[in-house]
Amino acid sequence: MTSQFFNRMTPYMFMAPAGIIMAIALIYPLGYMMYGSLLDWNPSQSIGEAEFVGLKNYVTLWFDPAFRESLGVTLTFAFFVVFAEMLIGVGLALLLDRNIRGMSVLRTLFILPMMIAPVVVGLMWRYMYHPSIGIFNRFLDKVGLEKVDWLGQNALMSVILADIWQWTPFIFILSLAALQSLPQSAIEASRIDGATPWQQIVYIKLPMMLPILIVTALLRLIDAFKVLEVILVMTEGGPGLSTEILALRISRTATEFRELGVAAAMSNYLLMLLMILTVSMFAFTRWQERRANRLAAAIQEDE
Repeated sequence: MTSQFFNRMTPYMFMAPAGIIMAIALIYPLGYMMYGSLLDWNPSQSIGEAEFVGLKNYVTLWFDPAFRESLGVTLTFAFFVVFAEMLIGVGLALLLDRNIRGMSVLRTLFILPMMIAPVVVGLMWRYMYHPSIGIFNRFLDKVGLEKVDWLGQNALMSVILADIWQWTPFIFILSLAALQSLPQSAIEASRIDGATPWQQIVYIKLPMMLPILIVTALLRLIDAFKVLEVILVMTEGGPGLSTEILALRISRTATEFRELGVAAAMSNYLLMLLMILTVSMFAFTRWQERRANRLAAAIQEDE
């Protein structure tokens, strides 16, 4: 019995050092932030000197119009960038999933925007949106159209376009890898049965790619909630609060307003929102898998 116990525990013993390190690296900072959010704390104090205020920071934020507006901007930004990037990235992957001469060169060109530092991306798009010397307004002027105030009334949409340009290649690369890893037997069988290319995409390829697409969308969604540098360089959160996402507001609250407890509470609100979205997307994935298994079982019974 003793030897069997040690045999079962051996894998966990090998994993224990890494697990302990991960627990210290993840759980301790998270607990520190949770505790800090319950304090009236500023950078001139140590955490032990800060006054304990309980849930006051959370209640204050809940009724703060500026916080709610930043939350709305964050949700709007994340929804539009993830939706557009998934649509364009998956569409490009389906379009280029074939033997094309120079495909390796095309892939390299597609991933170039991801390799550029966010600060550089923000500066580049800021100059492209410039009202007088920017490339977009110069083009509109040449074709006889009225210039657009890109970083004024259209600031949020302009920031969204910059993010789509930078991160659509991420979706494209993962989607293309998922497509090329699909079992060719199912695709060939559908072709033999007379399925058109469009039917193959809708009924074969996309359903088989769905688990990978959900994880890909989740990764981009989490990252979209944390975008900071590009928006900070392009608009600094303005005009007004029109492009101030939560990550930027948290940074300002901690550094400019010197309210570390309130910033920690904002971070926890953002963490809770991301956890809800993550659990919801994984629950949807499991539901889809169970539905597919029931459908496969029903087909086998009919046969």
